[in-house]
Amino acid sequence: MKQKKFLFLLLFVIIVLGAIIAYKKVWGTEDNTISVEPYKKPTFQDEYDVIVIGGEPEGVAAAVAAARSGSKTLLIEHRDGLGGLMTFGELNFLDISYDQKGKFANEGIFKEWHHLVDEKIGFDIDDAKNAFLKLVQDEKNLTLALETKVSSVIREGNTLVGLEIEDDKNNVKQIKAKRFIDSTQDADIAVMSGAPYFVGGGDIGVEDKKMAVTLMIHLKNVDWNSVKKAAKDGLYGGADIKGNVAWGFTELHDEYPPKFENTRLRGLNIMQEKNGDVYINALQIFGIDGLDEASKQKAIDLGKKETEHVLAFLKENFPGFEKASIADFPTELYVRETRHIKAEYQLPMSDVWENRDHWDSIGFGSYPVDVQATSPDDYGYVLSRPTQYAIPFRSLIPLEVDGLLVASKASGYSSLAAGSARIIPTGMTTGQAAGVASSLSIKHDVSFKKMSEDKEIVAELQEQLKEQGARIYEFEIPYSYEGEWFYPAVRTLVNYGLVVGGYDNTLPVDDPFKEISFFGLINGIQQRAYPDDFESRKDQLAGIYGMIESDTTVLTRDKAAEMMLALFGISVQGEEAWNMLQEKNILDDMIVEKLTSNRELKGNEAYYLVHLMHEGYDKFK
Repeated sequence: MKQKKFLFLLLFVIIVLGAIIAYKKVWGTEDNTISVEPYKKPTFQDEYDVIVIGGEPEGVAAAVAAARSGSKTLLIEHRDGLGGLMTFGELNFLDISYDQKGKFANEGIFKEWHHLVDEKIGFDIDDAKNAFLKLVQDEKNLTLALETKVSSVIREGNTLVGLEIEDDKNNVKQIKAKRFIDSTQDADIAVMSGAPYFVGGGDIGVEDKKMAVTLMIHLKNVDWNSVKKAAKDGLYGGADIKGNVAWGFTELHDEYPPKFENTRLRGLNIMQEKNGDVYINALQIFGIDGLDEASKQKAIDLGKKETEHVLAFLKENFPGFEKASIADFPTELYVRETRHIKAEYQLPMSDVWENRDHWDSIGFGSYPVDVQATSPDDYGYVLSRPTQYAIPFRSLIPLEVDGLLVASKASGYSSLAAGSARIIPTGMTTGQAAGVASSLSIKHDVSFKKMSEDKEIVAELQEQLKEQGARIYEFEIPYSYEGEWFYPAVRTLVNYGLVVGGYDNTLPVDDPFKEISFFGLINGIQQRAYPDDFESRKDQLAGIYGMIESDTTVLTRDKAAEMMLALFGISVQGEEAWNMLQEKNILDDMIVEKLTSNRELKGNEAYYLVHLMHEGYDKFK
């Protein structure tokens, strides 16, 4: 009996200790403060080894990594603190990626920072600021310059060699460096230096695509226990709860009536700080140019007014918010997409779909490809959910500028791939790689481009990153429709965002394909692959739309051929249209052998025909 009591007591102690550890891991503790020194303005040197511009999380990682690699480093930030979007935009809810082994895809310096904020998905903003500052202050090779702007760049030929900077007292100074890293949100330094870029979906013919921006909502006097109960009870569709964060309540999409035009409340991502304050990522604002200060200020003003309306709605309709009030407003917007720098390797969406590894991998991405809504009439979508893909070092090297790397959401990704790669942990991985690469480039006295062609130096880069805790290893992971006869068509359509795989990466390849869907693919490939011709073909596209019998009519082989030819002003009917495609060498033997009669088409066959039309576009002219 005594032995049973002892075992029961031991089990009870283990459970209690486990609960305490779990509590601390999720919530942190009040006395778990991060010790930092008061900021002191630096005395600038005339030259540094590495200069990092941008106190965003990516910039902090880059500067810390460069300093640890032995480089005299300067970190320049125009605000009065570090953390950028996470702290001044109050975006304190992390998107976390996991690799194929179920571990964090992004570790290294990100993991160090994450540990300082108690390894929480939702973190306290003051903790985040102090954690970034501590990482910087702990490096003896690193100098921090806050409230300092870059007013111009200095180039020698195509090489960036220096900056003109201005402090908060309007003092101007020129400083030089051997290497530079741009970790600003919009790749400002790269653009000032002459690097080519595109905006929004400019790489796929939709430059005017503007994802919704968000003004975070910060409330106090919220009853968190009531919020958790509402989540479990299924209010507005319910939500998932993990410690101090909740995400879901997706039915608010339809239930909340926005007061102001071009605003909308989506499902809530909610985070509670240790003092009880709550932050909500949910308010979408549309039609905003993230590169225009007046447009962004307009969004902030509109967001503040809509937040008042959101609060009134929650107080009346959502348990736990009855006594809530606005604590403050963030000083910055959450802008998801602006510029994309053109790089030595522009990571395509197909690499994400294919879980592709690269010989010059500097880290992993694995977050779902989150394409946010662009208007109140759509809700966005998930294009694909990769298992894991590599970020190549070449994607950090801008074209036409030497001596500079870009480590941010504006790095060398296609606009669609950026839907996954833009998250902060992945960005901190690229920042860390940029810092180490800068030091190695100096050590070996090679340009970044030459370095990216040297497998021995890149291998040295990867080893040093591993020594700093980064996750890098070779992998080979299967992907949807790998090896299928029609996969080349899937790759084409995925790269232009014309098919959507969702969270399970599946497409209706074996389902009957409708005429109206085939028109959508023809219209989409014309607009996105050949935007210069799009306006001139609008009459033909209207004509093709007029050929559709009904929204439910299934596409046949000959009707597909008629629609393809009609895009180029060729009016041929029935089997003659199919034969003409063969005469123009648009079709290959595989599809001819598969479609020997005028039968209804499946998705994979329709995809393949559009792919062949794209491949043979010039043959129609």
